[in-house]
Amino acid sequence: MPKEITVVGGGLAGLVAAIACAEAGARVTLHEAHATFGGRGRATAAPYIAHEGAHVFYADGPHWSWLTSRGLTGPLGRPPLRDAVRMGFLHGGRMRRLPPAGFLRLMAGRGRKAPVDEDFFTWVSRTHGAETARVAANAIGVVTYDADTGRLSAAFVWELLRRVFAPAPPAVRWVIGGWQAVVGRLVDRARELGVRLEPNSRVTELPGGPVIVATELASARVLLGDASLTWESGNCAMLDLAVRRDSRDRFICFDLDGGGFHESYSMQDPTVAPEGESLFQIDMPVRRDEGRTDARRRVEELADLTVPGWRERTTWRRSGFSKGRTGALDLPGYTWRDRPAIDRGDGVFLAGDMVAAPGMRGEISVNSAIKAAEGAVRAAAGKVGAAP
Repeated sequence: MPKEITVVGGGLAGLVAAIACAEAGARVTLHEAHATFGGRGRATAAPYIAHEGAHVFYADGPHWSWLTSRGLTGPLGRPPLRDAVRMGFLHGGRMRRLPPAGFLRLMAGRGRKAPVDEDFFTWVSRTHGAETARVAANAIGVVTYDADTGRLSAAFVWELLRRVFAPAPPAVRWVIGGWQAVVGRLVDRARELGVRLEPNSRVTELPGGPVIVATELASARVLLGDASLTWESGNCAMLDLAVRRDSRDRFICFDLDGGGFHESYSMQDPTVAPEGESLFQIDMPVRRDEGRTDARRRVEELADLTVPGWRERTTWRRSGFSKGRTGALDLPGYTWRDRPAIDRGDGVFLAGDMVAAPGMRGEISVNSAIKAAEGAVRAAAGKVGAAP
């Protein structure tokens, strides 16, 4: 393979792409604009290890097989039974142990097929009523980060619901040390394979030779000079809280009224917070035309229910917003195959969480990176196009 492959972007997609190319025998250089690698997989420094958004893996897809076969996930954590049972569903302004009966009936028919070209709210309302449609759309806000999930393709939303609320043992996996630990293992693996890692290296012109652009879609749009590189994404307010431990705190809560989500990250992984403290993240999709002040208020109102007395117990906190950086959302009439193509022609390939690959959020990054690497390796070997 006489040509070198260049990877632009050192997040999850870029690191996976670089490793996949190097494993195939290619010489690889990876450029990262920041001083550290990881992109949105980065976490805050210890003793409070918090991510930008909910960061878990689902062990039911090719992304998980690729990572585990290389030992890149590391040890896994799970909450003690006494903590795992402290789940909740906020509905009608009250915290409940179970979701409404209409939602349970909807999920009991998980084998049905949803249409691509109809919105989720209309599709569910027709057979289960508008309230169940609203509840189901809000239940999956943890994945879409969208305040009006019902407007999205029914097929897209239904697939997410079936994965997250499957009646079988959940496929969710928590890695000890958070995604930052996975990033560290990816970096180590890349170095072992001889990948040339270049931090603090911002690329402003498209390099020659096979190149994988593994940046946010907005940055790829500028680098490639291609205005078509856009896709629907979410908008979310986030609140990270570390508090002194209390038995009243909940492990997970789905906000069926507003689409919010609460989860502990220390109950299943005590390494992410100091001893005697608990670390939580509360996410809330921002409504259309809603100001940041109102969105923050709704986040804190959810925290009042899931972390009682948190204001008096807080030892550390962080808040922020993530808009257009929360993964791909498919509108009615579209599937993941309609997103910006991985193979851009002339030896240029895209990878990231908003391009044409299956999965949700970080899974899209891994799956698209593997496909982009296949195409780049073929291009470096003098062949044309991505692997079929």
